[in-house]
Amino acid sequence: MKYNKNVYQALMMISQFAINMLVPIFICSFVGMFLDRRFGTSYWTVLLFFIGALAGFTNVFKFAKKIYETPAVTRRRSTKKQDDKKEEE
Repeated sequence: MKYNKNVYQALMMISQFAINMLVPIFICSFVGMFLDRRFGTSYWTVLLFFIGALAGFTNVFKFAKKIYETPAVTRRRSTKKQDDKKEEE
């Protein structure tokens, strides 16, 4: 069975986008919940949720910018070179 590497690369990029977006939101939300319970307040969770969302959007933007700065032809060449090296070994 031959695997289509473009499909796996696309799935990998989608996963990276999701991780880059969700991890800051969850971390900031849990820290906010901890601070709310600790100090008896009710605004830290909401505040830190939005800070986490802003951080997540920033991460996704930087990641997408880095991907699209490299021309598609160059990306294909670099993956072909890696594939050729693997076949030689």
